Amino acid sequence: MDVISRKKLLEAARTHGGTESALDTWYRITRKAEWASMDDVRRQFPSADPVGKFTVFNIKGNTFRLIAEINYRTGRLYIRNVLTHAEYDKGGWKK
Repeated sequence: MDVISRKKLLEAARTHGGTESALDTWYRITRKAEWASMDDVRRQFPSADPVGKFTVFNIKGNTFRLIAEINYRTGRLYIRNVLTHAEYDKGGWKK
C-alpha cells in the first residue's frame, strides 16, 4: 500500500507520547501490504473495523485509533487521524 502520509504518523507520535514504536510497526506492515479488500486487512489487523468510508485500526492495545481511507483499486491508504480512544469516541472525526 502507498501510505499517505507518514508525516501524520510522525506528528501523532510527537503529540501522543509513547506511540512511536506502535505507529512505526503499523506503517512498516501496511506499506508492504497488498490489500484488495477488508478481508485482506483483517488478516494482518484482525481488530480493524470498517466505519462508513473509513477503516479504523487499534493502536497500542486499543489506546489509540488510527483512522484511514483505503482505495483498494489504486493501492493507496490515506491517514486521516490518529486519536486517543476518548477523542475517537466524541465522533468529530466522522465529519
